This record gives sequence, structure tokens and C-alpha cells, in this order.
Amino acid sequence: MASMTSPQPRFVRPLLLSAFCAIIFAAPQISPCAAEDLVAPTKTDQNVAKIVAALLERRHVSRTGLNDELSARAMELFLKSLDPMKLYFYQSDVDEFARYNLTIDDMVKGGNLDVAYVVFKRFLQRIDERVAVAEALLNEDFDFTTDESIVVDPDAARYPTSPEEAKDRWRRQIKFNLLVAKDEALERKRKAEESGEEYKPTQEDLEDPKAKLLRRYKRNQKRWHETDSDQLLELFLTSVTTSYDPHTTFMSPKSLDNFRIMMRLNLEGIGAALREKDGHTVVSRVIPGGAAHKQGELKADDYIVSVGQGTDGEMVDIVEMPLDDVVEQIRGHAGTIVRLGIKSGGTGETKILTITRAKVELEDSAARSQVVETDGETGPKMKIGYISLPSFYLDMEAARRNARDYRSSTKDVRDRLNEFKDDGIAAVILDLRMNGGGSLTEAINLTGLFIDQGPVVQVKDSDGQVTPYADEDSGVAWDGPLVVLTSKFSASASEILAGAIQDYGRGIVVGDVATHGKGTVQTLMDLGQEILRSNRAPNFGALKVTLQQFYLPDGESTQKEGVKADIILPSLTTHMDVGEADLEYALEHDRVEKTKHRKYNMMGADVLNTVRTNSANRIEKSDEFVDLLRRIESYQRQKSEKFVSLQEDKFFARRKELDSQKEEEKQLLEAEMPDDEVFRHNFYNDEVLNITRDYVEALKRQNLARAN
Repeated sequence: MASMTSPQPRFVRPLLLSAFCAIIFAAPQISPCAAEDLVAPTKTDQNVAKIVAALLERRHVSRTGLNDELSARAMELFLKSLDPMKLYFYQSDVDEFARYNLTIDDMVKGGNLDVAYVVFKRFLQRIDERVAVAEALLNEDFDFTTDESIVVDPDAARYPTSPEEAKDRWRRQIKFNLLVAKDEALERKRKAEESGEEYKPTQEDLEDPKAKLLRRYKRNQKRWHETDSDQLLELFLTSVTTSYDPHTTFMSPKSLDNFRIMMRLNLEGIGAALREKDGHTVVSRVIPGGAAHKQGELKADDYIVSVGQGTDGEMVDIVEMPLDDVVEQIRGHAGTIVRLGIKSGGTGETKILTITRAKVELEDSAARSQVVETDGETGPKMKIGYISLPSFYLDMEAARRNARDYRSSTKDVRDRLNEFKDDGIAAVILDLRMNGGGSLTEAINLTGLFIDQGPVVQVKDSDGQVTPYADEDSGVAWDGPLVVLTSKFSASASEILAGAIQDYGRGIVVGDVATHGKGTVQTLMDLGQEILRSNRAPNFGALKVTLQQFYLPDGESTQKEGVKADIILPSLTTHMDVGEADLEYALEHDRVEKTKHRKYNMMGADVLNTVRTNSANRIEKSDEFVDLLRRIESYQRQKSEKFVSLQEDKFFARRKELDSQKEEEKQLLEAEMPDDEVFRHNFYNDEVLNITRDYVEALKRQNLARAN
């Protein structure tokens, strides 16, 4: 996307150079300091803040200047980043900080970071007070027969208004943590007994849970006190940048170095995209072909609560650990082992996963295909070509060298389509359910395998200019019936292809209610390089900024709403909080003028109504889909729970209920998602085949009627 970025606005550069000169002269005297030494912002930090503010105002796609509304958002996000469950600050603290709510914008533009230091120093004070309270409480006995509860939904939590209320919140928090620890120990014993093995308590099982809990609280306290000026700047400025949208973030120099290491692939990991949510590390996506995908148990929406190195290293609690530090714990050389303590996002079950780190090989993420035969209630057998495409990939280095055999998703899919023609298939299913995106060029070119020239996507930049990008190759690789299979994990480039196929009337989209809904483009702006235009510029961190937005040929944005399926199948993933709309302050959906393009006649109203009706009738009679709908209802109830009982009998009864559902949920998710098999027959995939067959037959009837 670098070729699409606009030049540096002429108004910004003098301001940046001025701030940069100030940094250069101040930098030799500055080094990151620990929290105990955080007396005042450094001159370097102040000038970095000015640069970030200027770039945000000029380069963000919204073209919105920092204002009072964004200022209030920034304060809200900063407090959430420090205290997501409202366990530390008093309501009086938050009321006191409110005086900054409408001034952060002006302060940051002027390089004034006082608010970050005022809030953070108060936060450290409250941590020390709360840990002292927790230590005293842990010396007392707890009554687990009392019928009381704890709030588990951050939105339902309230800041305590007094020391007594804060102490009661922590008493309940400790009870909850002790019940979870007891449940996990009992679960390990139960699993050993079920497998016929002798249960041998680990050192962790034998340790006093109260002592272990206190160590966790003190470790978290120590971690926050070791926060340096760079980390505080990153926390605060990211609160400012994410007030624009959740993908616009500030990286400290250390975070930028880590990002560069990751891009060079000098270190490997588990193959999962992670995000921070309310102080927890959450799996947002498992990357096809990666170590976690091959291991098979880690799922999107799972919480990672601890990390251990090797087969017997200590499990380090990572709750409330900064995401960069979590990534450092998980990342390592290929072939080494990492253990993850996981809390299921669906059932709440906790377990330890052992994963061998590995590099994601291109072959593992490449297109795979299979010819599948299906029987219908009427008519002969039908051959259907199935293609699983985990990403829109391109070996850019080989392509730049004009290597004849360079790999790309378009080339691979074209080869599969040509093979299908020799097999005499009647339709193609393109499976994008786990495709989180990739190369925009590949999305355009691959769409061109199914349409004969024309615009595929429109891109609006921060100047408001809209540019269409088209498939310019004449001819198609496949002109027959096409089914695009999507889920809530289908994002970005996947949404461009699926949306273009819909807009052209070229095929039908089947799957979750809608795709992920990410319709924006980000670029990484190295602050040093941005100002000096030199690869030798000092490292002052970076700004990842949203500077463009996608629109489909008909003018609709994919942002937030995604691409809606023509034929909806019941699915757990539809109800997971993993979409763009689930993120705070995601940019709103909008539209631009439609472009002129051809309309194919392959998804008329009569065709869609026939296919929808037939599918709905089958689902209604399917025991497997009825079970899935029941499980979805249960999952939604679990998600809506705001409180958990701390009465031991009720607590364990609820955990037992969740445990009884975990295997069923795992099987249902496996049914909805592609796996190591190219095409696996199960109730979900077989319904996709039935839909495809109905679609082919409905098209034949439509064409016959038109011919007559």
C-alpha cells in the first residue's frame, strides 16, 4: 500500500523539523527512567508528542484535528489501560482527573505531558495501597458459603468510593482467584484419573494458593513500578491515537525495534495475532499454517493468562502484563517449546497448551484444492471444486526479480481452476473463512479470475480523494457458478473480493451473518525517518496511522458492517466479539459514489430465494444444526453474564456446566472452520455443498427460462 500514500503535507514538515531539532539537542542527556524516577516528562518525550499530534491531524483519514471530544476519549482510554476492572482508582480520583478531559488535545499539541504523570503517579500510589490491603486479607480466613458475587464485566464495574468499598472489592477478588485456583487443581486431578494415570501433584499444586496469589499481586506491583518514561509515553500517546480509531497507535523505540525483528522473521512464534482487552491478552486470530494452528487447540477469543518456557519452566502470570512484554515471552526460536495457560473465551475453561514454535511457511498458507462429489435429492452426482485460501499472499522479492516461478495466491488459484476444468466440475467454492487478508494487489488480481475487467475496490485517502483500482486483464479463469464462503474472521482483502463478487452479481456469499468489517488501511510512520527522510535517522518510535479506507464497486464501505452473506448459516463465530464493530471507536461505515461496472446475472432474486428456502428447510430438520443453535443460545447467555457467584457450590456447579459444554463447542467450531484436511465432510460443510448444488440447479432453471 506504500504506493497509495499521499506526500507529506507542506504544513506539517516545518513543525516536525522544529520539534525534531529540539529532540536532537536534548537527546544526549536523556535516557528512559524507572517509575520511581518519573518526576517530569523529558524534553524528548514532549517533542515526540508534538510530532505525533501534528501527524494525526494531517494524515489520519478522518482529517480531524485533536479536539475536546477526542480529548475526553483519550482520558477514558488512558484510565482503562491502567485500571480496566476499576480495582485501583477511587471515583474521587477519576473526578479529579476530569479537569483534564477537555484539555488533553491542547496539552499534547503543545508537548505538555503533565496529565500522564499526574495520573500514573496516583495509579502507583493506589496499587501500593491495594496490595497492602490484599496482603492483610490473605492472612484471614474466607467464608465460601456466603451467597455473594463478583462483577466480571468491565462495563458493569464501578470505581470504589471509599477505602471500605475498595477493601470489599479486593476481598471478593481474592475469593474469586482462590476458587479458580482450586478448580484448576481439581481439573488436573480429574484429567489424570480419566486417563488412567496416577495423579502426581506438581510443585504448583502443592504450593499454598494464598502465597502464590500474593506473589502474583506483588509481581504485578513491581512490574508497574518498573515502568520507564518510554513505556509511559507509549501508554499515554496510544490512548490519544486510539481515540481516533483502534488501529492508530504509537510505538515506543523498543516496540518499534520489536516490530522490526518480527518483520525480519529472525524469531518465530506460535502463529497467532494477539490483542489487549481489559488487562488481558486475547487471541484475535490463529494464523493458518502456524504452530498454534497445527497444534489445534488455541482458538480466537481465548485468553492467555500465563506463559512457561520449555516443558517444565515456571508458568509466569501475564494478567495485566503489557502486550509487548507478553509477545516477548511467547516469541522464540523455531523448534523451542512454549506453554500457554489458556482460559477459553467460550466456556471459561482453563488449560495448559504445549506448542512448539515454528515459522509460518508459505506452503502452509498456500491455496489448497479438492474435487468433491455430492449427491442431490434430484439429479445425478455433481462435481464441485473446493479451494481453501488462508491468505492473499505474494512472494514480493521473487516477483520484483521477475522470477518465473514466484508464488502468489492468484497464480495458485488460477492453476487450481484450470485443473478443475479438466475434472468437469459444475461449480467452485472459494473458502475464505480463516482468511484475514494480505496483499491488496492479490485481492484485485484474484477477483479478476472471476470477472472480465473492471473496478474491484475504491480507496479514499486523507485528502478525501477516491481512487478506483481495477482488474485490467481481459478474460476469466472461471465463468461458472461461484460460492464464496466467509466468516467473521474473513477480513480486509477477503472482504474486498467477497464484496466485489456480490456487487458484480458474479456469485453468492455463504457463511456468517457478516465478515469482520475492517475497511481501513494503516501505514507505519517511523518518526525519525519521517522527518529526516533517511534510513539512518535515530529511533524515536513510530506512529501507525489509518490513512485510507476501502469501498466496494457499488460505493459501500466494508468498515464495521463487513460483507453480509447472501445465505446465512448458523455459526458460533458470528456471535464472538472479534469483529471491527466490537472495537472501541472504530470508524463508522459510510459510502462513496458507485463506479460503473458490469452486472452478471448469477444471483437474481428468484435464485437466492430458492437457495435460501431449501437451506432453511434442511437446517430446520438437521439434528446437528438444532444442537448448534442450542449451543449458540447458551454461548450468548454466558457472554451476557456480568456477575459470578462466589458461593463455592454454585461456583463449581457453574464451572462443571461450562466444562460439560467445552468439548461440544470445540467440535462445533471445528465443523465451522477448515482444518488440515482440504475438505472435511461434516454437517456444516455438507450444507455448503447442498447450497452449492441448489445454486447450480437454480441458475440452470433461470437460464432456461430466459432462453424461452
